[in-house]
Amino acid sequence: MNELIAIAPNTGEHPFAPVVRILGKGKNGSRSLSFDEAKAAMTMILRGEVEDVQLGAFLMLLRVKEESPQEIAGFVAAVRESMQVPSSMTKVVLDWPSYAGKRAQHPWFVLAALLLQQQDISVLMHGSAGHTANRLYTEQVVRDLDLCCAESWGELQPALTGQGFAYLPLEHFCAPLQRIIELRNTLGLRSPVHTLTRLINPLMADYSMQSVFHPAYASIHQSAAEILAASNTAVFKGESGEIERKPDANTTLRLHRHGVNSELQWPRLQSDRQANVDKPSSDALRALWRGESSDDYGLKAVVGTAAIALLLCQRANNVDDAYRLAEQLWAARPTHRL
Repeated sequence: MNELIAIAPNTGEHPFAPVVRILGKGKNGSRSLSFDEAKAAMTMILRGEVEDVQLGAFLMLLRVKEESPQEIAGFVAAVRESMQVPSSMTKVVLDWPSYAGKRAQHPWFVLAALLLQQQDISVLMHGSAGHTANRLYTEQVVRDLDLCCAESWGELQPALTGQGFAYLPLEHFCAPLQRIIELRNTLGLRSPVHTLTRLINPLMADYSMQSVFHPAYASIHQSAAEILAASNTAVFKGESGEIERKPDANTTLRLHRHGVNSELQWPRLQSDRQANVDKPSSDALRALWRGESSDDYGLKAVVGTAAIALLLCQRANNVDDAYRLAEQLWAARPTHRL
């Protein structure tokens, strides 16, 4: 029996109505959902047991209130239980959610992820495309660079084993969440799904990178990771909301390691503010990787992002060592790969 039915005995109202009431009962009467309530609510949504009008009200009430760590963690727990992940899937080292898309700079972070294979760090990148206009999404970048964009768990397996990198669209491992993300243009606002997708970690990697666009959400991510008993996570404000170090800004890195939270300050790598590109492009990535072009900002973004991943994955003991190792990996990169 659904846990939410116990909140409101059989009164003839829809079983999801108590959820909307909890969130929307006014300034003095409303409250956040508990972990169990949030998990039960998301389970109903994923099963298609919620009316569209209820879903819209639920998403926007959460948006106005702002999600609590307990709510996000409960949503994630429900999503994880709903996924059909084969038990034979290859273990991946680093989970890399990519849901924002790029509009101001080229998607340099993809190159950072490719560098990590030299340290035997396999990467599963997952995301969603097309929910916000005038952005270049990672799915298109991956296809442009002839990297693996899997359409099933079966396609994912050989790519992770052979290349150490693959991208999996959200629609192929949790289609109901993809539908909710696509409501962005209907509702006019982002929804909690944009937050929870970054914490799903579908293959339960030991390490997970997360990025936020609004700094206030970093603490929510960190606290939700703690509730979910995540082993090792890193959260920071990335360029356009993607997991990409901004060379022209100081970065606060929030770490959660084996139950302990900490913060590291990463100073900016250049003093001048970087101008926006006319149009983000995959071609810029290929040219930089092959050494056919030079882009100082791009190189700093690649190395800086890789350094954060190396520190998180315990390939370096401190910030300086992480940067040095990232620079070495860049110098030794297999330029023929792209």
